[in-house]
Amino acid sequence: MTQALASCAPTVDRASDILNRECFCVTLDSAALGGALAREAGDAEFSATFIESRPHLFSNTPMFMAQGDVDAMVRIVRAIEAAARLPAYREAALAWAPEIARRDFGPRGAFMGYDFHLAAEGPKLIEINTNAGGAFLNALLARAQLACCREVEISLGRSEAGDFEAAVLRMFEREWTLQRAGGRPPRVAIVDDRPEEQYLYPEFLLAQRFFEKHGIEAAVTDGGTLRFAEGRLFAGAAPVDLVYNRLVDFALERPEHAALRAAYEAGAVVVTPNPRAHALFADKRNLTLLSDPERLRALGMPAASAADLAGVPRTVAVTPENAAELWETRKQWFFKPAGGHGSKAVYRGDKVTRGVFAEIARGGYVAQAYAAPGERMIRLDGTPQARKADVRLYVYDGEVLLKAARLYQGQTTNFRTPGGGFAPVFVL
Repeated sequence: MTQALASCAPTVDRASDILNRECFCVTLDSAALGGALAREAGDAEFSATFIESRPHLFSNTPMFMAQGDVDAMVRIVRAIEAAARLPAYREAALAWAPEIARRDFGPRGAFMGYDFHLAAEGPKLIEINTNAGGAFLNALLARAQLACCREVEISLGRSEAGDFEAAVLRMFEREWTLQRAGGRPPRVAIVDDRPEEQYLYPEFLLAQRFFEKHGIEAAVTDGGTLRFAEGRLFAGAAPVDLVYNRLVDFALERPEHAALRAAYEAGAVVVTPNPRAHALFADKRNLTLLSDPERLRALGMPAASAADLAGVPRTVAVTPENAAELWETRKQWFFKPAGGHGSKAVYRGDKVTRGVFAEIARGGYVAQAYAAPGERMIRLDGTPQARKADVRLYVYDGEVLLKAARLYQGQTTNFRTPGGGFAPVFVL
């Protein structure tokens, strides 16, 4: 790796590209990660029970980034957060949101996930998620790394992972006090549908232990088993004060979530992230605003802030009126459902069939200008292989809590790729 760097211009931007292409370091200390998981979970068999059955959850290989790319990402994040505070922008975003999103109880949304592809001209924001998974896992992953070269040693020395726990505690305390008078929530429910069946269930257990370690009762709960009675939300016989929401029913519309919805609308429980946070940030129709400088300026955004959003690829709503043009230019686009999640029902334009596009053309989709993912070379069974890469910033109220990458093959991010999975980000 040192020879590869020495043969090229010594710029940091160039160095990150070289390292991602030619560095085959394995930095993951598996024993250290297993030990950290066991300690955090309070279970010596945690890895054997939950991680070994998920062989592609963690990559052995890190992702390198230039500080300039990180700075550009942070500017994009903060510009979006600034846009969401503009009254005219809020009205525009809430115009296509469900009615429940108009209720503002105060919380900003825990663990916002801003996902980027790394392009030659700078990072491109692909989407925003309000229930971004993996943060607790990635914090442990970042700490379980071995320095294989000076670049990694420097990055490890300034890792934000060491500050993660304190920042997360402040985040949840802040979400609580934004809706309640003060203090901290007595009891938290980490809520998803059939949580034990979810791929990231191990993270739910880590979150539970995190709360308990800080003196807050916590339980992992199926959203369909919650009860709303006598003005309180209950998980079993125990009242719930705050819901750490991992549901993908973003507007709490499904019948099985009626109790949670009723408690939320009554202000009887703090929910984070909540329907309003999803409507203002994660609805993909908002990308049609964020990628349109003229519209942003008309909504009251300063020109400088609008310019920071040049990294948001052009996005348009798919309608019957523009469907024919989008079909003709389909190779330029990536098609996504407006309220989608987890790369479900998304289609790369050059692979979409006429039959599928006929469904897309009926509406409910956006077309986003295609931005190729970054690339990381790995060595698998001694053979160099390419993996696609994206980078996620875990954010709260505009501040970055943690950075992580995901390595994968195929059309979209997955955890089924040999050599893939979550990967630490080393910033040069």
